[in-house]
Amino acid sequence: MLAAHVLAGHAQRVTIVERDRFPAEAEAEAEAEAEAAHDAEAAHNAGSTLAGTAPRPGVPQSRHPHVLLEGGQLALEALLPGFMEELRAAGAPRVGMPEDIVQWQSGRWFRRVPASTHIHTGSRAQIERLIRRRVLANPSVTLVDGTETVGLLGDASRVRGVLLRERGDGARGEQRELAADLVVDASGRGTKAPRWLTAVGAEAPHEETIDTGLAYASRVYRDTTGTLGTDASAAALGFYVVPNPDQPYGVVVLPLEDGTHLATFSGLRGDEPPTDEEEFETYAKRLPHPVVHRWMRDAEPLSPVSGFRRTANVRRRYDLPGRRPAGFLATGDALCTFNPIYGQGMAVAALSAVALRDALADPRRTPTTRRVQKELLAASRQAWDISAGADKKMPGAVGNAAVVRPADRVAGWYLRRVQERTPGDPVVGRAFRSALTLKEPLSALFAPKVARAVLFGPALPTPEEPPLTRDAGDA
Repeated sequence: MLAAHVLAGHAQRVTIVERDRFPAEAEAEAEAEAEAAHDAEAAHNAGSTLAGTAPRPGVPQSRHPHVLLEGGQLALEALLPGFMEELRAAGAPRVGMPEDIVQWQSGRWFRRVPASTHIHTGSRAQIERLIRRRVLANPSVTLVDGTETVGLLGDASRVRGVLLRERGDGARGEQRELAADLVVDASGRGTKAPRWLTAVGAEAPHEETIDTGLAYASRVYRDTTGTLGTDASAAALGFYVVPNPDQPYGVVVLPLEDGTHLATFSGLRGDEPPTDEEEFETYAKRLPHPVVHRWMRDAEPLSPVSGFRRTANVRRRYDLPGRRPAGFLATGDALCTFNPIYGQGMAVAALSAVALRDALADPRRTPTTRRVQKELLAASRQAWDISAGADKKMPGAVGNAAVVRPADRVAGWYLRRVQERTPGDPVVGRAFRSALTLKEPLSALFAPKVARAVLFGPALPTPEEPPLTRDAGDA
């Protein structure tokens, strides 16, 4: 959607091909029912698409948490002015870090000092719907839904369109051609474009992969204990236990826009979180502290347990030399997909759209296919460095990019010291969060004030037990 929005400023017609169908009337009715509901459970049942518990088939991951990092918020606002205000008006929870979250990492609880960054934790379905409404309001943009792309038109020198096939019970499986001057693959981590390129005589991109075998499972709950709320008036909005090589189990409990909370466990290959409802709650006992298990035991479950297993980091190097056609670009997860535990996907999609906009609008350079593709890859580089850099250190990580190089060891030593100081030191924590949320470059971690604290300062005291109330200290 965001790529189409950008391209609409440079083309007479932009066509979005979407494999799922968007029943606009049913969606509007569900939204109205959810808004009219007077309690969280009724809102959850009426507006299940809003909470992401009944995702469209093409996005099974929408059953799980989707956070919008600050870097992505800034990018979305640049592309669609006023979007963040619209998102807040729709009820998307705004969670301040570290103020609103009870967080554990590397053996320490975080001080809950005033927030230096905010994330939005509403459902994927809500963000999609708001973006879709804005983008499709442009008469230059056309949506062809219920249709899948099954191949490319053209040859190794230039792509000239796509081959389509309608989906659904009434479809007859007939294929048709859609001519285009530019084809953008934004089909996500399940992209088939490398195979299609090979079919027209071009060369598939080299793929870099790192796979920890991480899996996760999620379930929607309603808080009945008064421990967690969904707005700033609550003592806490969620829990977050961050896994690491020494402690591979993780959990995140985050608020949704309908007043419920989405709880997600993560674990590595061979000890994946179960989708059985009773075993799901028992899995919480693996965490380094019982606080989440106690909360879950008393909270009210509102959905089945959903699992997800495809979490490898994959980067497709379309930017490298090779026999590839003009008129074809890849963006978003189709270009670079990350372990979803880091919550980077939506932010990188928005940052990539900004990069596409800037590359096409640059008066100094002709926007050739390869040049624009390089800019799209650059937009995802920081997220890749964070996700891949952390995952290659996890036990059992495999893939051709999982090798730890000498430079990684040096950077790892410094980053370990950063992480040791982040829970208790507001200066280091602020810099660390600004980099993780893609708001500032990784060089923010080496600013003089931060480097002094990391290299020469001690790791400051942190709470010994889960801090269920906010800290009055300075950010």
